Amino acid sequence: MRKPAAQVVVHADDIGMCHGANAAFVELSRLGICTAGSVMVPCPWFLETAEAAAKHSELDIGVHLTLNAEKRHYRWRPLTAPGQSAGLTDGDGYFWRTVDELRRHARPEAVEAELTAQVEAALAARIDVTHLDAHMGAALVPEFVGIYLKLAETYRVPALVTRSFAAYDPRHNLGEIDAAAFERAGAFGRERGWPVFDQVLETPWERGDDAQAAYGKLFDRVEGGLVFLALHFNTPGEIESIEPATAHIRTQEYELFRSEAFGRSLADRGWQLTGLRPYRDALRRAH
Repeated sequence: MRKPAAQVVVHADDIGMCHGANAAFVELSRLGICTAGSVMVPCPWFLETAEAAAKHSELDIGVHLTLNAEKRHYRWRPLTAPGQSAGLTDGDGYFWRTVDELRRHARPEAVEAELTAQVEAALAARIDVTHLDAHMGAALVPEFVGIYLKLAETYRVPALVTRSFAAYDPRHNLGEIDAAAFERAGAFGRERGWPVFDQVLETPWERGDDAQAAYGKLFDRVEGGLVFLALHFNTPGEIESIEPATAHIRTQEYELFRSEAFGRSLADRGWQLTGLRPYRDALRRAH
């Protein structure tokens, strides 16, 4: 039986994290295979993202709200330079590596100041911010989700929310969580006319050597409706030093999605590819 038609956002997470993430995002966007991405403002290659946005106004870029720096050696700090009492940073002054550590230490007022600074920095760099989402899902935990929703309302952009907790693949990052509290964010977004996603599916981090088969299985999970593919494209070069264990997953993902044969296989699924700018523009027209 053929599955119902799906509207699919092919999304590049982690742009601004390194040059290879930026290069892959721009290339795949210009090929029409990547429809949106979001930038990690505190990361070292943020300014290159801003330059790309200025050069290619068609790029659909949101802010990947960042409260964690999970790599072993390649780390980043808050824009707001908070004191240790704010709870945003570990003993070395970097963002916590895990969402659990963040939840145990961070003060909500410090989180709000930092996330606001990230959006303001993106706008000051003249990025036409189309949406908000959350690195590792951190801003979606109950302690901080109200801040996340408030920011989206303030800046008149949709925030990534789902109809259910089970529909959110990156939930493994979040630890113990009240599913009902998570789902209230989806109801909040629905009331305000945001796109509420039926599924958020992410890069298959644990897989065998056959990348094409792994993504075929991922795509077979698409059930129809509105779907967000949280992907992590990266050109080869530096990522192998940044993230040795999983660099090949990011680079193979990039190589696969840029191939003509793979593009045709996506078309054969009958999906309607969409970005987030149309939703943002519709939201602003309605209000």
